[in-house]
Formats: sequence, structure tokens, C-alpha cells
Amino acid sequence: MSEATPDFGFRIGADRSVAALEGAAAADPSSVLAQGAGEGGGYVWRHVQGSPEALAERLQGFGLDEAVKTALTAEETRPRCTPHGGGAILVLRGVNLNLGAEPEDMVSLRLWVEEGQLVSCGVRPLKALQDVAAMVRGGRAPRAPGEMVAAFALRIADRAEPVVAELNEKLDAIAEGLEGETLSETRRALADIRQVATGLRRYMFPQRDALTTFEVEGFDWVSREALSHLREAIDRLTRLSEELDAIRDRAQIVHDQVMDARAEQMNTQMFVLTIVSAFFLPIGFLTGLLGINVGGVPLAENANGFVIVCGAICAVLIAQYAVFKKLKLF
Repeated sequence: MSEATPDFGFRIGADRSVAALEGAAAADPSSVLAQGAGEGGGYVWRHVQGSPEALAERLQGFGLDEAVKTALTAEETRPRCTPHGGGAILVLRGVNLNLGAEPEDMVSLRLWVEEGQLVSCGVRPLKALQDVAAMVRGGRAPRAPGEMVAAFALRIADRAEPVVAELNEKLDAIAEGLEGETLSETRRALADIRQVATGLRRYMFPQRDALTTFEVEGFDWVSREALSHLREAIDRLTRLSEELDAIRDRAQIVHDQVMDARAEQMNTQMFVLTIVSAFFLPIGFLTGLLGINVGGVPLAENANGFVIVCGAICAVLIAQYAVFKKLKLF
């Protein structure tokens, strides 16, 4: 498991100046908002990490509406955007890049965003969140909460793109080496690819819709630059979703090819068995007929009977071979 992201907080000025908030998780909400909306504008970003129960406890001092706290501490979440008062509740999902985790087991990022303040909550570590925090510490902080939302969405797309590209590469390798691998291994690999693509797509399209809702809601504190960045994030999520659809369609095509190859393989095996059975059927009939325990069996008293029967069997085999060869069954 990855190391958990600790709680942190920043006061970010309109000039991108950054000041860390000591004990941000327990800061007095009135003073924090005053710092965020102070002279020269700016905002405050506070992040809380932990289980839903721990989040509910730590958010008590944030002065948030009960509906907001309930949304931020929910056990199960899906990407959505819910306007509430002068702000919005946003739930985003990023690929799970934690050690030993499956990428399609996407990690939620819960946001409350309003003028002068952004509160983020996480239950599991999220690389995209860590990327944005590093960007803020490096002096490249977004100038407003709306731009911060766009930064989250763009970093989530950044982290998802290599995963989608890897799925494409695996699918290409399977399609190119289809004849060289065993069909069972190919089917398992295809099933894994389709499972990952389906799991990622399950959240990509709703996430795009959530960001679109946030974009068109028309909050007056969301700048044109933030809207431009949001549209870029929406476009990238749309492309990723379409790419995942294409991967699933290609995987289905390759799966059909695998099934056709398997059916052809079985047909070939059945054809070989049929030819072998047909080839030896007359001989089996002949030997069975000569082996009956009744009187009058030809050559029973002849000292050369066995040699004559073997010769007859060989003659039948040669005749059958000629007939099968002419019929192109061999």
C-alpha cells in the first residue's frame, strides 16, 4: 500500500503566492475564509485524508453545511457535480496507481468548492492529488478555486492516459501474436483488458458530465481561464472515454477471431479423426468378419491363410489411399 497523504492546507493569493496553513484541518472556518478573501483576493485550499468516519470527525470544525459534509464523507461515491448554495459538491475519480492495486479500482476525490475556499477529501491516496499539491508547493498554484478544479481534472486525465495507452499496447501485442499463443492464454489476456477498460469507462463518462455541469452552472467566481481549462479537461476525458470504447470494441473483434480460430482448430481435429476412422473402417470390418467363431471361415485350414489375409489388407489400404488422395482428403 502507498503511504497515506497527510492533511495539509494552503492560503493561495491571486498572485500565486502560497502560504502553508499550520493545523489546517482544525482551523477556524471564519478566519480561514477571511484569509482566503482578504486583500488582493485569493483562496484557501484544505485537504483532509482518512476513512469516512475520520473525515466526518475532522470536518466538524470547517463550518460546512450538513449536506456538504454528508456528501464528502459518503461510503460509496460516483462522479457527480451538485450545486449547493453559492458553491458545488464535486466527486471525481482517478486511476488507482497505488502499489499492488488495480488501476480500474478508481480512487475518489471529494470536493467542496466555493468562492474563496476549496475543501478536498480523500479516503485512499491519489497520485493526481499529490501532483497538484506538488505544483502548488512549487509556486505554480492555480489562481482561483475554479482553476484548481480544472487542475485536478487535468492531472487525473494525465494519470489515466498511460494506463489507457498500455491497454492499447497489450491489445496490439495480442492481435499481432494471435497465432503464436495458446488460445486459452489469449482469452484470459483479452478478458483482463476488457475488465480494465470497462472499469475505467464506468467512471470516465460520468466524470465528464460532472465537469460539464460545473462548467455550465455559471458561478460568477469561476473565471474565463478556469472555464477554458475545464473545457480542455472535458475534451481529454471525452477522448479517453472514446479510446476505452474503441479498446473494448477491438477486444471483442480479437475475441471473435480467437473463437473462430478455436472453432477452426476443433473442426480440423474432428476432420482428422473422421478421416482416420474412415480409413481404417473397411479393415476393421474385414478383420472382424474373419474373426467370427463359426464354421466356413475362408482360409481357416490354409497354412498360408495369414499371409494371404495380410496381403488383402495391404491391398485394401493401398486402394483406399489412392481413393483418398484423388479426393484430396490427404
